[in-house]
Amino acid sequence: MFTESSNFKVHTRIHTGEKLFRCKICEKMFTQNSSLKIHMRIHTGEKPFKCEICEKMFITYGGLKVHMRKHTGEKPFKCKVCDKIFTTNSSLKVHMKIHTGEKPFKCEVCEKLFIHNSGLKVHMKKHTGEKSFKCKVCEKRFTINSELKVHMKIHTEEKPYKCEVCEKMYLNFSSLKVHMRLHTGDKTFRCEICEKMFTTSSGFKVHMRKHTGEKPFKCEVCEKMFTQNDSLKVHMRIHTGDKPFTCKICEQMFTHDSALKLHMRKHTGEKPFKCEVCNKMFTNNNCLKMHRIIHAIEKTFRCEVCDKIFIGNSGLKVHQRKHTGEKPFRCELCEKMFIRKSSFKVHMRIHSGEKQFKCEVCEKMFFCNSELKVHMRKHTGEKPFKCKVCGQMFINNSGLKVHTRIHTGEKPFKCEVCEKMFTQNSGLKVHMRIHTGEEAFRCEVCEKMFTKNYSLKMHMRIHTVEKSFKCEM
Repeated sequence: MFTESSNFKVHTRIHTGEKLFRCKICEKMFTQNSSLKIHMRIHTGEKPFKCEICEKMFITYGGLKVHMRKHTGEKPFKCKVCDKIFTTNSSLKVHMKIHTGEKPFKCEVCEKLFIHNSGLKVHMKKHTGEKSFKCKVCEKRFTINSELKVHMKIHTEEKPYKCEVCEKMYLNFSSLKVHMRLHTGDKTFRCEICEKMFTTSSGFKVHMRKHTGEKPFKCEVCEKMFTQNDSLKVHMRIHTGDKPFTCKICEQMFTHDSALKLHMRKHTGEKPFKCEVCNKMFTNNNCLKMHRIIHAIEKTFRCEVCDKIFIGNSGLKVHQRKHTGEKPFRCELCEKMFIRKSSFKVHMRIHSGEKQFKCEVCEKMFFCNSELKVHMRKHTGEKPFKCKVCGQMFINNSGLKVHTRIHTGEKPFKCEVCEKMFTQNSGLKVHMRIHTGEEAFRCEVCEKMFTKNYSLKMHMRIHTVEKSFKCEM
């Protein structure tokens, strides 16, 4: 009920939607003249209400009242579901959407839904590429102000958040919270496929790509795909030749920090792997595994055919299949036969696409541990196979075998069409394209096709105007 007719008329405008009062600057309409007057302060900059504690100014008295709750700690609005309390009713309304699942704001580009409009606005910057907030020190740009504030701590070296357990310092509270899970053992994120647990959402997302096969990060040079951007960055050093990690003792350069750490053990003499039997120390786990064979050698089994020694009887039985030709393990998909069950299991990963063994340096995945061991030599620089003729070193025995054909002149791979001989099967495959007419490599600029990747690279210099050979005269 209203005591005055004028008040009743103003009230009815809420129901009719009638707005008689217009702002002359932005043309926004209002139901009351008083509302227009308050709105005008936005354009004039007038803020007549002042906080006596921090001297912050406000356009309306209501705004000041809400602000004062920060100083008093008053939170009069309570969620009936989880009992969380809020300073404003609008904050409570936004919070309630978490319980109701309501997300009324939708991105028109990717259709992602958001609880409030501000979240949608920030998200839209990903599509537009807008980065409104700029660092005054290094000029790096950010989509939101909070990201800039966290970034600024890098320049000030401010790390205000400290772990009470190990005293490690962090730039922001969220990083500290994630770190604390190491101490508590809390792993919040669980993979529904393999049930592996993760402390962070980002770690879980990266892990899921193993199951989905998703590799969203692509090398522009060789088109190799990666599950993480960091892995791509490390990979790019192969193309750029960048080796940012230098040994301070011998000045040898490395592409990865982990490879440098392994190398440093040569200088420091550090041997973190210990034999439980004789206490002998080793620089890496592989050397320790090889050493353990010495202790087990007294329990040996000898092959009657070739006199080879085995630690266990089971090892001897498997070995004897080489002489008998027995292959008891058969693949149901391609009918390939295997001597060992372990070899059969590794083979099955080819069909399933499963790669269990991960390189800790570049995160490349492998079907079996032996492949990973050979791969690790690329990072450590280890080349244990030496050519007896010219002394050249190789990462694996197969590389040495191919190389020795240069000295022996052996060319075991023959073209069935023209009878040309090749040292490697890969060379024969490339050669066969001459006869088949297959051109597997295409120029993205002019779409010209080539039989070899090398020919494509040479061709690309036409487009890049690259001239590698310079006359010094």
